[in-house]
Amino acid sequence: MERKHFLRAIAIAAASPAVLLAACGEASEKTAAATQTYTCPMHPQVVQNAPGTCPVCAMDLVPFDKNNTNKSLQLMDSQVALGNITTAAAGAGMLTQTRSLNARLMPDPQRTGVVSSRIAGRIDKLYVRETGVQVSKGQALYAIYSENLATLQSEYLLAAAQVRKFPDDARFRQIEEGAKLKLERYGQSEKDIAQLLKDGAPRPLVTYHAQQGGLVTQLSVSEGQYISEGGVILQLEDYSQLWVEADIYPAEAALIKKGQTLQVTVPGWENEPQEIQADFVYPALQTGKQTLQLRGSIRNPDARWQPGMAATVVLPVQSRSEALQLPVDAVIRDGATAHIWIEKPKNTFTPRKVRTGMETNRSVEIMEGLEEGEKVVVTGAYLLYSEYILKRGKQPV
Repeated sequence: MERKHFLRAIAIAAASPAVLLAACGEASEKTAAATQTYTCPMHPQVVQNAPGTCPVCAMDLVPFDKNNTNKSLQLMDSQVALGNITTAAAGAGMLTQTRSLNARLMPDPQRTGVVSSRIAGRIDKLYVRETGVQVSKGQALYAIYSENLATLQSEYLLAAAQVRKFPDDARFRQIEEGAKLKLERYGQSEKDIAQLLKDGAPRPLVTYHAQQGGLVTQLSVSEGQYISEGGVILQLEDYSQLWVEADIYPAEAALIKKGQTLQVTVPGWENEPQEIQADFVYPALQTGKQTLQLRGSIRNPDARWQPGMAATVVLPVQSRSEALQLPVDAVIRDGATAHIWIEKPKNTFTPRKVRTGMETNRSVEIMEGLEEGEKVVVTGAYLLYSEYILKRGKQPV
């Protein structure tokens, strides 16, 4: 009997360490499972101790180590290339804050011409029959039959004949000069008058030519129509130069000086900004609006732009000559804070909180948190931000 108790005691003593180790192993697994946490890649504020889905966006939660205090991310060369992560040294330079003004392209009234009849008569021939036609300077526009013009031509031919017959008579020369002046006032050129003398007979059917080039925007007569002296025949607009009219608020008018150079962009030609001078600011508000109008001129020699097109005028508001600045994409904003990513050493990226200042469409001023010459991630910063949240489950800064 004593022998049996002895063997049982030895067996229990031998089995106790194994049972104890197994129990410790199960406890360790339970402890690891209990410390494993999960978060949403898009909403790091969501933290759970078990797998599941995000209550905000329904994405699957991913595991992360909440006890990791290292803020840096280390990537391989292949990951840097795949993420298009590039860096640049921070530098200071001129930074100008601007404001965009809505604008339109309009015809320049100084390049708009109205062709009117110099004399009463009948439109015998109309060489331009529709609007939208481009007319060149010197091109024939219309031919008009006028009995009054025929009478003036006869008077000039008679006066010219008297001068030829009595060349020393000053009175006849004055009569000839007066008759010639009447013809010129009615649109007869030197060439027309010379041809009249050569023919020796009146030509009541006279062709008139364009005094300027442009686009026919209005046609007011038809062939066979009688027209009075001064009646409008057509209107020409030259689009080689256009007006730019921009809307500005009264408080912005103080930012503009007459003759100031401004930049203009037209949709479709954003990469080809143009410059205009602020020629005039209308002193009164537009009818039915609470804005003034800024006006300038823009050259359009190849007629690439048409009146009525939209445009944007860039108005400088303030500028600084030595502003430490970065591209806009280099700064990540998460709520009330902003941060950038510094590369130091190679392929090791660390987030850093910064305070921003002036901002344009392309650059942002860094007031605090960055020194000139430091290597900053300028493309791929958002990928680093997402990777950090995915691995750490919290905001970088």
